[in-house]
Amino acid sequence: MSDHSNSRSVKVISHQLEVQHQAGEPLLLSLENAQINIQYHCREGYCGACRTRLIKGNVEYTTAPLAFIDDDEILPCCCEPATDIEISIE
Repeated sequence: MSDHSNSRSVKVISHQLEVQHQAGEPLLLSLENAQINIQYHCREGYCGACRTRLIKGNVEYTTAPLAFIDDDEILPCCCEPATDIEISIE
């Protein structure tokens, strides 16, 4: 039986895909590895270019974001899923 405690499911509703995220890396990297086109610039939470809508679940920030985000938004460049999540990329 495999241990999935280090893996989270990321459903990308806007792309009708499900991606597996491995703990210890930013969500942005998992999206890029799955060939999902997402805007980004700084990779540090400063610019907000990767702003993404969080539909379901929770994330934890590895670096506190400095860019403005609404309550239903996340910055994939500096967060990891804390639970299985659903997101929508505009």
